[in-house]
Amino acid sequence: MNTSELIKKLAADTRRTSIPLPAMWWGAVVIAVFFAAGVFFAILGPRPDIAAAAATARFLFKFLFATALAASAFGCAAALSRPGANWHNAALGISAAPTLLAMAVIAELFALSPAAWLAAMIGRNGLVCMTYIPLIGLGPLAIFLWILHRSAPTRPAVAGSVAGLLAGGIGAFAYAAHCNDDSPLFVATWYSLAIAGLVALGAAGASRFARW
Repeated sequence: MNTSELIKKLAADTRRTSIPLPAMWWGAVVIAVFFAAGVFFAILGPRPDIAAAAATARFLFKFLFATALAASAFGCAAALSRPGANWHNAALGISAAPTLLAMAVIAELFALSPAAWLAAMIGRNGLVCMTYIPLIGLGPLAIFLWILHRSAPTRPAVAGSVAGLLAGGIGAFAYAAHCNDDSPLFVATWYSLAIAGLVALGAAGASRFARW
């Protein structure tokens, strides 16, 4: 590399960091939420009985779970994108969403008879859930991978995985307004599988595009 090429590279690196990283992450989340909402209303829309469903704890829990997942993943992803940042404490927060889900599943098992457990877990729209949560989350995930590409994660695969969790939380929040399977058993099975797909995609994408 000659001197002129080195100067151009340094100038490019300066431009890459001209916007503070926290501002980039907040802007990315806002754009991702609007993008996910646009996709949701374009292809699905809310369930017809959403007003009545909103009065039930099971329906509202889906949004609580998705919000807890997205909020905790956001903090961890932002930390992972900075070299030397202490992301381990932020990673502990990700356990909040699975803990809430486990508590809801236990409560559901007590509320239902054992004969009804399997039907509640399988639900009626498992494949729909597996299709649309990733579909809604793909755009947000692409946005977050771009942020990771513009930043400097020292563990790109881990950062990409957490970005997938964040995108999955956003996708799950949107899809929950359409889904008429409200049992925590259904959420624990199908929402988790759908989000896991985005996690795997995020890890693979960041490993390729967010390396130094």
